[in-house]
Amino acid sequence: MADDWWKNFHDPELSSLEERVATQNLNFLLSSANLAQSRAQMMIAGAERFPNLSAQGSYQRSQHSTQELREIFRRVGRNIGDKLPSGAPGVSGRDFLAGGQEANVPLLNQWQDKIDATYEIDLWGRVAHQYQAAKAVSQMSEEEQRSVLIARQADMARDYLQLRGDQKRQTILRDQYQTLMQLRQLSDNRYHTGLVTELDVDSVNARLHDLEAQQASLDQSVAQEMNAIALLLGAPPQSLNGELTKTAAIPTLPPFVPAGLPSELAQRRPDIREADAHLRETVAEVGEATADFYPKVTVTADFGVQTLSFRDLGFWNAKAWNVGPTISIPVFQGGRLFGQLKLKRAAQRSAAIEYRQTVLQAWNEVDNALQAYHDEQVRHDGLAQAVADNQRALSLATSQYRSGLGTYLDVLNAQTQLQSSQLDLTGSDAVMATNLARLYNALGGGWKKELPEETHH
Repeated sequence: MADDWWKNFHDPELSSLEERVATQNLNFLLSSANLAQSRAQMMIAGAERFPNLSAQGSYQRSQHSTQELREIFRRVGRNIGDKLPSGAPGVSGRDFLAGGQEANVPLLNQWQDKIDATYEIDLWGRVAHQYQAAKAVSQMSEEEQRSVLIARQADMARDYLQLRGDQKRQTILRDQYQTLMQLRQLSDNRYHTGLVTELDVDSVNARLHDLEAQQASLDQSVAQEMNAIALLLGAPPQSLNGELTKTAAIPTLPPFVPAGLPSELAQRRPDIREADAHLRETVAEVGEATADFYPKVTVTADFGVQTLSFRDLGFWNAKAWNVGPTISIPVFQGGRLFGQLKLKRAAQRSAAIEYRQTVLQAWNEVDNALQAYHDEQVRHDGLAQAVADNQRALSLATSQYRSGLGTYLDVLNAQTQLQSSQLDLTGSDAVMATNLARLYNALGGGWKKELPEETHH
């Protein structure tokens, strides 16, 4: 089954409207924005699988305490003697260490450039499960976008087909009105010649007024259907009236619908694929919650240069580095980790039930749509035969009335029966078309790999 299933109706206007749904419908554009957000979240979650590298440079002007420098010198060695740098003029290293007098420590300028690296060793699969969950959420958003598109395309088809059916009903009522006008002229003539009573004239006028009321009600329905189509395309009311008032016949129906096997619904329907992605998300979240019980090992490292003079930044002996692991062990969390794991497991069971329910609902919708389409075909054949019979009856009754062999009541009854059967047949045409659109929607509307917004890029 092709994704552009509406082309099976062979209606250029319907095809044009359906193609515009993917670029103008506001619900679909909103789902596209939500999809972009979920993909960004997936990128954020996936970034944790790789080391985090950053480069930084800094300058700092600082005043160190005498006590801090005394401790540094003590650790370097007690025999430093007079080898101390000239940073404290007039004070020997031995006197400085002995604390005989306080040194005048100058202000220092510190220049630093370094590269930092942080990487979590995913021993228990926490990061991997987190990425799998984010990926499943992104797939859910993608399938949700497909569901919105298919639903809006089905709505467009139903509204358009209903509009064409009502426009055909308008044509039928106009034709019937013209026929009644001719009959009223005939009744007036026969009344003035004394061949019939005033009852015949009043009956024709009553029938005309009834048709006028039906036309007003039908005009309202047509206006609402045009506005519904405009809304689906994100357009203001009455903006498409000029395009849609060009009446056309109800589109022809394809002789065969490739329904396929029920097992193929999992490949076609985006709501089933969305439920499957949701189930996989909950499975990954259970794995992530389980990994939170185990130690988290992170390795950090940095390498760079440090100096008290800007001109010394390029020297190798100004290098500085450190590397080492960090281990975080959850000792006491007050039951938070156990509660979170129970929550994720309950969510997984719920997602499994939702998946089964979605699949069962899909099969139910397809079976109902197929049955409705088949039953309406049988009804349509009977209505078509009824229209042919009523047309012959009206022709015979009119001929007898003109020749004076019949009453106007016979003509009125025949005309009423014909109009009723014609309206029913037109309604059946529209119902068959909308049932077919509903069937295509139930079958998933195809299974195109790329979404429309991706195709444009």
